[in-house]
Amino acid sequence: MIKDPKKTVVLSQIHKPGDVRDLEGDQLDVLAQELRDIIISQVSNRGGHLAPSLGVVELTLALFRSFDLEKDKLVWDVGHQAYAHKLLTGRLDDFSTLRQKGGMSGFPRMAESSYDHFGVGHSSTSISAALGMAMARDLKGEDHEVVAVIGDGSLTAGLAFEGLNQAGDLGRKMVVVLNDNEMSISRNVGALSQFLSRKMTSPFLQRLKSDVEGLLGTIPKIGDDLAGYAKRYGDSVKSFFTPGILFEAFHFTYVGPIDGHDTATLVKVFEEVKKLDKPVLVHVMTTKGKGYEPAESDPSHFHGVGKFTPETGLARKYTGNGLPSYTEVFGATLCSLADKDETIMAITAAMPEGTGTECFRQNHSDRFVDVGICEQHAVTFAAGLATQGFKPAVAIYSTFMQRAYDQIVHDVCLQNLNVNLFLDRGGLVGEDGATHHGVYDLSYLRHIPNLVIMAPKDEAELAQMMVTAFAYDGPCAMRYPRGTGVGASVSASPRKIAIGKGELIRDGKDAVVITLGSRVYPALEAAMELEESGLEVAVFNTRFVKPLPKKQLLELAGRFDRIVLVEENARMGGFGSAILELLNDADALQGKKVQHLGIPDEFIEHGTQKELRSMLGIDVTGIKKTVKNLCK
Repeated sequence: MIKDPKKTVVLSQIHKPGDVRDLEGDQLDVLAQELRDIIISQVSNRGGHLAPSLGVVELTLALFRSFDLEKDKLVWDVGHQAYAHKLLTGRLDDFSTLRQKGGMSGFPRMAESSYDHFGVGHSSTSISAALGMAMARDLKGEDHEVVAVIGDGSLTAGLAFEGLNQAGDLGRKMVVVLNDNEMSISRNVGALSQFLSRKMTSPFLQRLKSDVEGLLGTIPKIGDDLAGYAKRYGDSVKSFFTPGILFEAFHFTYVGPIDGHDTATLVKVFEEVKKLDKPVLVHVMTTKGKGYEPAESDPSHFHGVGKFTPETGLARKYTGNGLPSYTEVFGATLCSLADKDETIMAITAAMPEGTGTECFRQNHSDRFVDVGICEQHAVTFAAGLATQGFKPAVAIYSTFMQRAYDQIVHDVCLQNLNVNLFLDRGGLVGEDGATHHGVYDLSYLRHIPNLVIMAPKDEAELAQMMVTAFAYDGPCAMRYPRGTGVGASVSASPRKIAIGKGELIRDGKDAVVITLGSRVYPALEAAMELEESGLEVAVFNTRFVKPLPKKQLLELAGRFDRIVLVEENARMGGFGSAILELLNDADALQGKKVQHLGIPDEFIEHGTQKELRSMLGIDVTGIKKTVKNLCK
C-alpha cells in the first residue's frame, strides 16, 4: 500500500481534472488503486469518511474523463464521498491536512477550490442546487453540463424528490447520477430502498426480450409488426422491471443500472448521455468501501471512523479516559426506561448506531422506527404517536434537527404534545466543521412556546433529565455534547429534576459564572484554579434554558456585581441572551459587569473540540482569563 503521495506513479502527475482525460486505460487502473491507498492511509491516521469515498473511485474517474470541470458543474451530495475528487483537483499535497484545524475541509467547499462547485455537508441538496445551476446556464445563454451525484440514502429525503419533481417539470438539460450502494450511514430502510434494490441482470433482460419478441411473432397477420414495435421500445420493458419506471414518472430519461466500478462503461454511458437535451438519471451500482476488505465487510462502521490500523482495520488503542460517550449513556438509559414503560418509543433518522438507539432496536424492535434521512417526517410522525398516548424519543444530531424546525413549531409545540427531542452532538463537534457543529439549537428552540429545554452537565444528570422529559406532559428538548463526560455514576433509578430549577455548585463572593451543559465542569475547574489567585468565584448550573430558574438567577444578580455567562452555543439568541433578557426585564443589570462567552456570529471551521474551545475562549483557560479581567 502506497502511503506517501510523492511515491505515487500516476496520482502525483494529476494537477487538474483535465489531466485524467489524458490517461491510458491501464493508467486508470493504477490511479484507482493509488487513490484508494492514499485515502486509506490518510483516514487511518486522522479519521474521516472512508467507505463512501472508496466506493466512488471509479465513478469519480469516469466523471472526470467525461466532463470538463473547467466549465461543467459537478455537485456532490453530502460530500462524504468526495476525497477522490479532492485528490484529483490539485489538493494532493494538502491532503494530509484533511479535517485538521486550518487545513482541508472534509467536505466540498466553494472557498477551498474552484472545482468545488457547491458547498455541502447535509444530505439531499444536490439535485435542487444542480437544477438552479442548469436554469442559470440557460438564462445566461451558456453551454455546459450540470451533474449531480446523489446516494440512494440521500434520495429518501423529501428535498431530493422536490428537486426531481421541479427538474422534470422544467425539462432543463442536466444529469443526475444515482450512486446506489444500499447504504446511507447505516443500511437503508423504507419502501423506496426496497424498490431501488430490484436489480435486473442483463441475461434475464435479454431472455425476457427474446421471449416477448418470439411470442408476438407467432400472432397471425400483425405478429411481425408487434414484434418490431416491441423491439424498438425494449428500453420501456427494461424500465418497467427496474427502478426506471419511478424516474420516468418524473420525466427523467432513465439509464441503468450500471456497474459503478467499470470505468470504461461509465465513460461510454456519460458520453451518450451528454447528447441528450433533457434531464437524465444514470443509475450506478457501487460497493461502499470497495477495495478495502474491512470496509466492505462493515461499511456502517467505516462510514466515518477514527484512527485505525490499515493492515487490519482495527481501531488504534484509545488513549482517552475510557469512559462511555454521552451517546452510549443515552442509549443505555433509553433502553432501561423502555423496559419499565411500554409507551416509550425510539425514532431516529438513518442513524441508529450514531444516536445510540441501536440497543433499543435490538431490545424493543416493535417500538423502534428508523425513518431514513427524513428528519421532518420523524418529528411529525412522533407527534402522531404522541396523540395516541405514546412517548416518542426522537434522537437526531443537533445540526440535522435544524431541518425539522417547522415541524417542531407547528406539529409538536403548538399542539403541546408529549414529544421528546434528544439532540446529540449539541455544541462543537470537531473535525466535521461548520456544517456539523450543533451550536444553534438553543437559539432556534428557546423562543418556541410550550417547549422545555435542558442540557446535562454530566452522565448522571443526562439520565435524570431523560426521566424528567418522559414524566413531563408536553414537549421537551435535551441537548448533549459529542464525546465522553466526566465519569459521573448513573443511578439504576434516576430521579426527576424539578423543571426550571438550577443548582449552585460552588459559592463565592467575587464573581459568579452562570452556565450549563458541557461548560459546567470547565467553569468549576476554572473557579478552583482562580482560588489560588485569591478570587472566590461561584459556579451556577442553570440546567434549563427554558424555563430559566428565574428566582435563583435574580438572587445571584443581587449578590454579585461581576457575572460571566458561558455557553457552547451561538451567543445571539442563545442561553446567555435569555439570561440577559431576564435580568434586564427585572432591572437587575444596573451597576453590573457582565461578560458573555459563546460562539460568535460567524461559522466555525473544523478542528478538534479542544482546539476550537480554546480558540473561542470557552475552555478553562478562557473562563479564567475572562473572570480575572472582569475582577480587575
